[in-house]
Amino acid sequence: MSDFQLTRTLDDDAAEKALRADVLHGLTQTPKSLPPKWFYDARGSDLFEEITRLPEYYPTRAEREILLERAQEIAAASRARTLVELGSGSSAKTRHLIEAMPALDTYIPVDVSESALAGAAGVLLASHPGLRVHALLADFTQPLHLPESPEPRLVVFLGGTIGNLVPAERATFLAAVRAMLSPGDALLMGTDLVKEESVLVAAYDDAQGVTAEFNKNVLAVIDRELDADFHTADFDHVAVWNREQEWMEMRLRARSELTVKIRALDLVVAFAAGEEILTEISAKFRQEGVRKELAAAGLELTQWWTDAAGRFALSLSVADGEVRTGSLGG
Repeated sequence: MSDFQLTRTLDDDAAEKALRADVLHGLTQTPKSLPPKWFYDARGSDLFEEITRLPEYYPTRAEREILLERAQEIAAASRARTLVELGSGSSAKTRHLIEAMPALDTYIPVDVSESALAGAAGVLLASHPGLRVHALLADFTQPLHLPESPEPRLVVFLGGTIGNLVPAERATFLAAVRAMLSPGDALLMGTDLVKEESVLVAAYDDAQGVTAEFNKNVLAVIDRELDADFHTADFDHVAVWNREQEWMEMRLRARSELTVKIRALDLVVAFAAGEEILTEISAKFRQEGVRKELAAAGLELTQWWTDAAGRFALSLSVADGEVRTGSLGG
């Protein structure tokens, strides 16, 4: 892949250190919590792909519908010569945009998985031999510096992943994205929208139990990586709509009083019967709320597209004239 370049910004042991820190912090506080990124080992990634095909789970289909129908409009509005994707994974959805951008010069995928970056680059370069791919092996929640590339640039953040952040984290993240942008650059962001509680709960608690298995996979990751003795059968998957905050919560609830040893941390964690670990929030949005959060970060909402059923939205926002400072995670 002569047009493929990879820049590593993560140490080889970065993931291990982050997992240790997150587990130690999350399981010694009240209430207990774990970040959702630890769902995604190889098994977790396969389970999530299965979730996206479930009849109850609409976000992936809804976002793909918008990308397929609006890719030409997005390309025309952004005029991008560089496409930056945060949390790129397989880059599957982004290919719809790349197809609509004949003037695109450079694609900068950002992900923590080197194999995903290399695999996606191989597929893209096979079908777009003139494209340059400069991949960043990086955690987009940490300080991030983009390589030199042609302007204007379009930063893409898909999948509704912004909803995994609480409002203060979203404000920090959006301000950091704004700090990366020059006049004429833009942000394309996917947001799941507020809708009927029954639809939301079903999307996170499917009848086949795939989401439950996905949720419990975080315990399997801790068992394997930190020599712990969680037993997934000791916990129930719980999906709850938080009406006040307008976000879904995924939790793991202890079925009885128990203790867990995490030997790599020399830690013993006690659970009361019914005690829960919060493993994910997934905020749902309204257009005016998105507009206000973007504006607070120095971004002006200029385009808003939804799927036909109005379940999911893609927003395009541009940098305002004020120069901001900041870095992702800073």
